[in-house]
Amino acid sequence: MYIDRVYLSNANEKQRNMYGLYFIDNTNHIILKEENLKQKVSIGLIFIDNYEEVMQSVEDVRRPLLIALIDRKLNAWAQQGEGIVKKLEKDQYLALFNNEHLEEFRQKKFEILDEIRQIHIGNELPVTLSIGFGVNGKTLPQSMEYAKAAIDLALGRGGDQAVIKNVDKYLFYGGKTKEVEKSTRVKARMKAYAFREIIEESDEILIMGHKNPDVDCFGAAIGVYRAAQLLGKKAYIVLNEPTNAIKTVYERIIASKEYEEKIFLNSIEAIGHTGERTLVVVVDVHRPSYTECPELLELSKNIVVFDHHRRSAEFIENAVLTYLEPFISSTCEMIAEILQYIVDKVKLKPIEADILLAGITIDTKNFVFKTGVRTFEAAAFLRRNGADSTRVRMLFQNDMESYKARAAAVKDAQIYRNNMAISIAPSDIKNGAVIAAQAADELLNISGIIASFVMCSIQNDIMISARSLGDINVQLIMEKLGGGGHQTVAGAQFSDTSISEAYDKLIEAIDEYLEEGAERR
Repeated sequence: MYIDRVYLSNANEKQRNMYGLYFIDNTNHIILKEENLKQKVSIGLIFIDNYEEVMQSVEDVRRPLLIALIDRKLNAWAQQGEGIVKKLEKDQYLALFNNEHLEEFRQKKFEILDEIRQIHIGNELPVTLSIGFGVNGKTLPQSMEYAKAAIDLALGRGGDQAVIKNVDKYLFYGGKTKEVEKSTRVKARMKAYAFREIIEESDEILIMGHKNPDVDCFGAAIGVYRAAQLLGKKAYIVLNEPTNAIKTVYERIIASKEYEEKIFLNSIEAIGHTGERTLVVVVDVHRPSYTECPELLELSKNIVVFDHHRRSAEFIENAVLTYLEPFISSTCEMIAEILQYIVDKVKLKPIEADILLAGITIDTKNFVFKTGVRTFEAAAFLRRNGADSTRVRMLFQNDMESYKARAAAVKDAQIYRNNMAISIAPSDIKNGAVIAAQAADELLNISGIIASFVMCSIQNDIMISARSLGDINVQLIMEKLGGGGHQTVAGAQFSDTSISEAYDKLIEAIDEYLEEGAERR
């Protein structure tokens, strides 16, 4: 619509305005534009997450039937959406759909994930899929690149979910099933061999964890430091300031006479050590903005990532080696496995074995959560290398003030939805984040509680520690608040937000998560 204005005036009248309206019918243009978008082709990649594990749990004579059932359901799903699903390998498929049908799948929350999971013909494990779709690429090759990025993200988050990458936006569906532990260590061995080659080609190694490091992060860094030392390379750990969570183990390292040279650098010192043959090893984090010194990632061409968190949309893309396994209990367990393949005869210092075992102990909550066969094997390896459970236990001792604060957080917890506990820890106390995490763990010991959320105020930030027994995926809830983690252990952080505002946002995220779950059922 266009408007013209004409001025009319005469000597006896005041100036008047006259308007002319012109209407242009562009309905056909809009309809054609929408139809064009609907007809664009979306490319998808479908992986069976646990193909080997499921096949091993089925009798030989039933395996062809199981494969046929999976293929039939995927082909029926393709016909329903007027698309194509083509099998590429025994556990991989290529899918092509028009955007309008992909929108229908989105509205139904990719119910094919549930249909495949419900296949039971004697298999002890449910079959789970990872689906990655690339949407609205300028060309088909670009849409394929989007699909590859989406499937990598789906697999990195533990599988059993669909991820859509629409240019620079990600949409997530599913992801409420526990990760399947892989008992074989073949992948760990191959990653260790590749890591050893990268170390041998480097002059110096800079090891970096996340901001506000915990014991798992610090222990993994110490383990990588020992790997570099075993290969005769100079290494440093990037640490700006030890947090209360690692203060005890940090002081033990500093006081130890076994480390003569300086092994800790702040960010400015670390930047001064970067060069063409400098290797940056990132542990216990894969989000660039969460690292201790993000600038190192921009300055270095050689980056290695070790992490056990479920993959998020933000990721270190330019790493030469990435080992991310969400089913592993802790990064310390991952590094303990890697160390066994670095050299033929591994020899750790007792203090290093203690810290690595402490990292595993904390992240598994004393070998209760996310504990598998490989977790105990890693602990046995550390025990053989001098780790002492009594010394490790002493690393976790709290002072009386911290103990009272944790007890207060448990005492003041409110029950939400009959089976979730929400509490607020005392504000601005020493070890606030640690106390909130401990209180969240302790709340799960209460009968009937399946998830817990404890908030604490640290200066201008609000931190949330979330825990669950597995029925509730706290990672998905925390992601709605900008955080992340694992299905049973997660967290989030707010800046310039009051406790009451953070509480309201948490309630909203929980309700939204539960509503999404109800829709899927």
